[in-house]
Amino acid sequence: MASDPIAGVPLPWPDQPGELPRHFRNRQALAQTLEQLFPEAAGSLSPVRGGRHQADTLLARLQPERYAKGRNFLDGPVTRLSPYIRHGVLTLAEVREAVFARTRSRQGSEKLINELGWRDYWQRLWQQLGDGLWRDQEELKTGHSAAAYARELPADILEARTGLACMDGFIEELHGTGWLHNHARMWLAAYLVHWRRIRWQTGAQWFLQHLLDGDPASNALSWQWVASSFSHKPYIFNRGNLERYSNGRACRHCPLATEGCPFEASYEQLEADLFAPMPTIRATDNRRGGRDASRSGNRGRSGTTQGSSTTALSRPTPRR
Repeated sequence: MASDPIAGVPLPWPDQPGELPRHFRNRQALAQTLEQLFPEAAGSLSPVRGGRHQADTLLARLQPERYAKGRNFLDGPVTRLSPYIRHGVLTLAEVREAVFARTRSRQGSEKLINELGWRDYWQRLWQQLGDGLWRDQEELKTGHSAAAYARELPADILEARTGLACMDGFIEELHGTGWLHNHARMWLAAYLVHWRRIRWQTGAQWFLQHLLDGDPASNALSWQWVASSFSHKPYIFNRGNLERYSNGRACRHCPLATEGCPFEASYEQLEADLFAPMPTIRATDNRRGGRDASRSGNRGRSGTTQGSSTTALSRPTPRR
């Protein structure tokens, strides 16, 4: 039986002629082999380690109560279990039991259990939709037709040279590690779809090319949530929102920080700039008592604290 020295566990199938090599002295040898086999591939070997041993290590570090309080921050206590769930190293049931074992109350486990629930929901919806998950589930609520969005990613995005330190940093992290915090995924997706007017399908396919945890269901439907074809309005953010949850790490070094930042505006101004008039949507928002916290909790750079609805990219408005 073959074994995988990188993951540290035996593989349940024998070596087959023509397969990629499995045995390496160390990660450096693995990286060198991949560079030789795929010279056209950009980036380097991801620092994310595979295998059951690493998955169990992360599982043992779960802190569900801290997760509930700080998951929206880029340096917050997220689990980083998604690649292992995506590739079947861990099951949702295993993670669920680990969460329950590490919490003393329902409230302490609720947020993380909700995340697992959404993951299961995406899979069940994919079973119903099949390839239809790549089609708009509803009409866009941006006031623009689907034909107004570009089908190709511009070179400055592919090469991480938009001039925006935040977006370029997220793109480099995506290419270099195969992973992004969910809040970074939200911001990057919103930037592509709403500021650059690129089809959500194009962005979603780009993510799948790079994400180690790239799940077709949660990825495509989450991009639709940002775009507004799977929610009652589009997701946008402003600079105050980004600075708060990223601790301003990109803005401190951005050449556009003092002038020219496209996110430096109130939510009302951004809506006016980005979207065509949508009286029905605005009226609905007003009847609900204003925009939800995920979009208007910050009113400019020094905005107020946002509510808990600013969460992961996989956060749709429930369909009724």
